[in-house]
Amino acid sequence: MCTLCLVTTVSGAQLRAGPPAQSDVDGLLQELQKPYLDLFRASMTPRFAATMLEQARRKLTESREQCLRRFKARAKGQERALAVAQDKLRTQASRLSEAERHGLHCEIQNLRVARSQVQMVIDHAIPVAYQNREAKLDLIERWPAEYVAIQQTLATGAQRTRRWSDVEDIGFREVARDQDQDVRDGEDAVKQLRVTGLLPRELEDDAVRGYVRQLAERIAARSDVHVPLRVTVLDSKEINAFALPGGFLFVERGLVEATDDEAQLAGVLAHEMSHVAARHAHKLMQRETIASIFYQAAQVAAVILTGGVVGVGMYYALQYGFYGLGLAIDLKLLGVSREFELEADQLGAQYAWNAGYDTTGFVRFFDKMATRVGYVNGISWFHSHPPFYERMRQIQRELAFLPARPSPVVTTPAFDAMKAALARISARATEEEAKRPSLVAPEQGCPPLPPEYQPDQPIDTLCPPPRTPPSSVPSSPRC
Repeated sequence: MCTLCLVTTVSGAQLRAGPPAQSDVDGLLQELQKPYLDLFRASMTPRFAATMLEQARRKLTESREQCLRRFKARAKGQERALAVAQDKLRTQASRLSEAERHGLHCEIQNLRVARSQVQMVIDHAIPVAYQNREAKLDLIERWPAEYVAIQQTLATGAQRTRRWSDVEDIGFREVARDQDQDVRDGEDAVKQLRVTGLLPRELEDDAVRGYVRQLAERIAARSDVHVPLRVTVLDSKEINAFALPGGFLFVERGLVEATDDEAQLAGVLAHEMSHVAARHAHKLMQRETIASIFYQAAQVAAVILTGGVVGVGMYYALQYGFYGLGLAIDLKLLGVSREFELEADQLGAQYAWNAGYDTTGFVRFFDKMATRVGYVNGISWFHSHPPFYERMRQIQRELAFLPARPSPVVTTPAFDAMKAALARISARATEEEAKRPSLVAPEQGCPPLPPEYQPDQPIDTLCPPPRTPPSSVPSSPRC
């Protein structure tokens, strides 16, 4: 068995225990900026005292609340300014010159967009950012004991008793019965998405579509999915992928752009297929109908089409493609729950492994969304792939238990060629988008609005973490 597959294929020197316990809270918080895989490597033995970990948790809570207060105050200020501008428009409409009316329209328009941006940070970006930090703090605290337990499990061969340990029988075993009965639900869900207008158009480039479909089919052939896989690449810069019941797999252009290698994309696709194989959506939807779970999406679409205002900046999000579809779809339809995400993580790791891919791909992509490219741009991803320590732990355990594969695939020339084609498509899409009429900016000729944030902006630049004065840090014993 592959004892060293806990993190990746590395030398024994790289897997040695990290430095001894530290006593600097700020240093500990800086550790949370590191990738998950690096933290797993460094946390095989305890490095921080329990008192230091508790202090770090308190500082995370303080930082989160401070960040929320800051943006909530900004939102209230925008609401007041918007109310003043709208009142002026209402009471002085008959006396306004054409130039004054245009200026007031621009002011109202810009305040609405700014309010939507700030609300998106409050409701989604800040919570996701701090969930990731808390997950990494849990990793630093709990992984040393988990690592010891995994080594003991491998020594006794007890890993063969875990659920779905029969990886040699992938494709022949039965993870969930009657997958074919979900096809009708999937067809109805796709129909509802089209009716509500929330399903972006399909990407028309044959090279990109063909590559993604072939990759998905290769993984599906080495999985427990027993229904035909129908893969659609959506022309949207939203970073997300999702599977509907019955084998309907949707991959958005933004997600493909965000992957760095074929193993990352394969890991994401394998995870989504796991929801299909295990019939997670069916289990969550047993007492509901497709029509009822699309009620929220229908409301969102109706408000957008009539030009009204949507909560949490949804119209802004749909307009600019940062998220939208991923938040409008009820998570029950996607089979997303805490329990089922853990199951999909385990099965997804197995399917990527069985297809011959580097099994760290999914974690590396997850890490990129969490750490390196900012939280705002990945809001939709984290909505349907919630971050928490148990997920990272589950994947690392599974990787430790899987037999070693010689020369796992990280990337291929086909992936590089697809990315080159996709870059040209995205450049054209950006140009076309700039020329299209805007739902959120119907008043033309307004001065450009300075954004409240950039889509790829890390949360630390929005809310710098508070620093602890050296004199206030109590000394802590080393572990």
